[in-house]
Amino acid sequence: MKKVAFLFDMDGVIIDSNPFHKIALKQFCKKYGHDLSEEQLRERIYGRTNKDWITNIFGEQAPDQLKKYADEKEQLFRDLYEKDIKPVDGLEKFLKKLDEYGIDRAIATSAPIENVDFTLAKTGLRSYFDTILDESFVSKGKPDPEIYRKTAAALGYKTEDCIVIEDSLSGVKSGKAAGCRVLGISTTHSEEELSDTDKVVGDFTGLDPRSLIAELFAAKQRI
Repeated sequence: MKKVAFLFDMDGVIIDSNPFHKIALKQFCKKYGHDLSEEQLRERIYGRTNKDWITNIFGEQAPDQLKKYADEKEQLFRDLYEKDIKPVDGLEKFLKKLDEYGIDRAIATSAPIENVDFTLAKTGLRSYFDTILDESFVSKGKPDPEIYRKTAAALGYKTEDCIVIEDSLSGVKSGKAAGCRVLGISTTHSEEELSDTDKVVGDFTGLDPRSLIAELFAAKQRI
């Protein structure tokens, strides 16, 4: 089997958190006079770092004000989601198969470390991930490919030997620009919206890593 690494986005991939991020975002932004549209959420916020989306909506901010806004919004999200958080269906079985097959993996997320710690603690999945890159590791957020290039390098892989798992349009663009295969998961966007990916699934139920590797790399070679 070809040696391949899986690079997991977090929100919408490890947890189906975007419905709660959406509530938190709309509440937070409305508090400060911004009533977000669905288009703004899709095109200017989902999948992006706090620095990027806050600047997109609020304009340039001083660093201390930017951090204040980000901390407030993320605490609101964690408070809203705490009682409902769970892994995406089939994920833990998929991760156990990665362990069984000796397949490397990492988390590459636009989220702050506080949300990563919250997610892994509440889902009990921390033991599956030794390598984690959060928003603090990059100067350019998704759709820039920096996060996936750095995560692949942290695992010791070329990007062309990695499969990115993404739910957001900006994340898909990031993975593609990095030169990775991209598996879309339709928690946040429809299958049609994720048409630029190499394959789309609804969740991880019944998904086998070795079969997925064979399918995606065979498909790439035929093009």
